[in-house]
Amino acid sequence: MKAAVIVFPGSNCDRDVQVALQKRMGTAPHMVWHRETALPKTDLIVLPGGFSYGDYLRCGAMAANSPIMRAVVAAARAGTPVLGICNGFQILIEAGLLPGALMRNRDLKFICKDVTMRVETTDTIFTSHYNNGEIVKIPVAHHDGNYFADAETVKRLEGEGQVVLRYTDAEGNATDAANINGSVNNIAGIVDEERRIFGLMPHPERVIEPLHRGTQGALIFDSLLEALA
Repeated sequence: MKAAVIVFPGSNCDRDVQVALQKRMGTAPHMVWHRETALPKTDLIVLPGGFSYGDYLRCGAMAANSPIMRAVVAAARAGTPVLGICNGFQILIEAGLLPGALMRNRDLKFICKDVTMRVETTDTIFTSHYNNGEIVKIPVAHHDGNYFADAETVKRLEGEGQVVLRYTDAEGNATDAANINGSVNNIAGIVDEERRIFGLMPHPERVIEPLHRGTQGALIFDSLLEALA
């Protein structure tokens, strides 16, 4: 299995994702600079976290118009799986590959800590190694992670099982206190209608081995390896 990691000016988690992919999948990914106009042959595209283009205009807005994104959008629409982590999630929304918007956190503060979430569905190629309803702890690091969509879009996401991760307390309750950034319905991650594009604010690449104080993020990469091998 071969993956491609897209690197933008201001990306700062591309190396983390590169290491995670190599450790869990056994093969080093292609590192693709944003000025490229074509993708190498790949089974998976990853848009990593960071602060692409310094987060000017809106987070992910400039990156979504990078030359390589034309190829990313075309590949995604042709069925190539895409994983967008944090800033990558913002880019996926700005590129029109996922619905909604990611706004400033409710308290207008940068949040960097471990958070608990509930896995809402294992019916995706990204989450098949989890259990439905499983409580996971994965770190976040963002200032603009407050997910919003209009009521009709949220109803569709919920009804079609496209909400993948939801912020909860340690017991799995989706309370307002557990909603770290004010996201509608405590949403932390969603997939598209075809379940091939996954955007999430937490950083699974930061918890893939015991030295990271947890391995629950590794299950996303293991799920992909099983699905795409």
